[in-house]
Amino acid sequence: MPDPIDGVFAALADPTRRAILARLATGDATAGELAADFPITAQAVSKHLNVLETAGLIVRTREAQRRWCRIVPAQVRSVADWAAQYERLWEERYDALDDYLGRLQQPSTQEES
Repeated sequence: MPDPIDGVFAALADPTRRAILARLATGDATAGELAADFPITAQAVSKHLNVLETAGLIVRTREAQRRWCRIVPAQVRSVADWAAQYERLWEERYDALDDYLGRLQQPSTQEES
């Protein structure tokens, strides 16, 4: 059974979908409002919204004649949680690299003798 985060990363792989999420992070919007923000067809935006909805990154709600798109913060948080697992490893490697670069930049005592 595939991990749900796989669908999230697949959805986030597309720059247009990431831009749509960034826009929705500022507030809810209709598909039409989102389509106006991008140089693609409304149909293409709708397909992107379907992918985001399937991944659980957005929900669509109906209010009278309007259908609103809203970001799902908990699902976006799952990406941050996944990345946090590797934060200690990255910090340790960057610290080791900093130490190494610091040693390279120190004048050699052998050269001065």
